[in-house]
Amino acid sequence: MTLSLLVVVVVIVGVLLFVIVVVIVAVVVLVVVVVVLVAVVVVVVVVVVVVVVVVVVVVVVVVVVVVVVVWVFF
Repeated sequence: MTLSLLVVVVVIVGVLLFVIVVVIVAVVVLVVVVVVLVAVVVVVVVVVVVVVVVVVVVVVVVVVVVVVVVWVFF
C-alpha cells in the first residue's frame, strides 16, 4: 500500500465519518424540534380547554344565580 493510497483511504473514511456525524446531529436536532413543537401544541390545547371549561362554569354559575334571584324576588 503506497502512501498516496493510504492518504486517499484516510480522507475517504474521514469524510464518511463526518457525513455520518452530521446526519446523526441533524436527526437529533429534528427530533428535539418535533418534540418541542408537540409539547407546545399540547400546552396550548390544555390551556384552551381549561379556559373553555372556566368560561362555561362561570356562565352556568351566572345563569343559575340570575334564575335563583329572579325566582326569589319575583
